[in-house]
Amino acid sequence: MENKQKLQALLKETDALIAAGKRYLELNGTKYPLGEWITLKEYARRFHLESTNVVSNWISRGIVPPQNVITIPELNDLKLIKAVSYRSAVLKDGADD
Repeated sequence: MENKQKLQALLKETDALIAAGKRYLELNGTKYPLGEWITLKEYARRFHLESTNVVSNWISRGIVPPQNVITIPELNDLKLIKAVSYRSAVLKDGADD
């Protein structure tokens, strides 16, 4: 019985570690909480933008700071963007695209 209890405790601890690990992405030694980082498609949906092209243009024009964009080579260069509004920066820039 004692071994069964030890095994159950170990499994419970392992499940907790797996659950915690699913909430962040670690890339090049830096941990990124997944609640703060979203895909360009999700960003466009969440902030009511016409398309992901708008977000891509903001990234290439520097409206979105480089530290707020992650590129994941292992996922075919998928880009994640920090989920904050950049619209005020766009308005200062004078364009909405």
